[in-house]
Amino acid sequence: MYNVYIFDLDGTLLDTLQDLANSVNYALRQHGMPEHSIDDIRRFVGNGVRLLMERSVPDGARNPQFEDTFAIFRQHYMQHSLDTTRPYDGIPELIHELKNRGCQMAVVSNKMLAATQELVHHFFPDIPVAIGEHEAAGIRKKPAPDTVYEALRQLGYPFQLEGDSGRVAVYIGDSDVDLATASNSGLPCISVLWGFRDRDFLLAHGATTFAEHPLDILSI
Repeated sequence: MYNVYIFDLDGTLLDTLQDLANSVNYALRQHGMPEHSIDDIRRFVGNGVRLLMERSVPDGARNPQFEDTFAIFRQHYMQHSLDTTRPYDGIPELIHELKNRGCQMAVVSNKMLAATQELVHHFFPDIPVAIGEHEAAGIRKKPAPDTVYEALRQLGYPFQLEGDSGRVAVYIGDSDVDLATASNSGLPCISVLWGFRDRDFLLAHGATTFAEHPLDILSI
């Protein structure tokens, strides 16, 4: 067991894919742009909503209608982020058990800060720290370690854990971005297999520790 569990959000705690796809395609429709399948959106997510839209809009940020399309997406998603989004099976039980064991928890995400906090507070009130894409100067999004260090700071730990930190904190995510974030933060990473990336993809990006079901995390 670890003292601190730091979770990614989309694809790790919550299945947000359908709501993200719905908002992307709604924004694209407003400008007559081609829409995308769920599988497309699955490939596009993981690096924040701006990059999601750059991958979704023809010609990306070079498209003269990009900023307006991105703004429409943000507004629509804030109004519809709870339409179909749900925790993955076993996640509520995992969070409950970690709390019972006295572990501290946080969420760090490249999702918009307001949406991150809304979703975490709605579904996981026992997780006290929720950090999204941060507009404060000097706080870079994942895979930079900044949001992880901020989460640790809010939980009462130093930015960089000193000495034998191997069993102090662990990072849990479903993507290559999460693997890089953990590495950059100096933390071990548990890669989950119920999210947006499969085992082969994660292995190719350096994953070594896997959880096939949320409750597996309790024994790692």
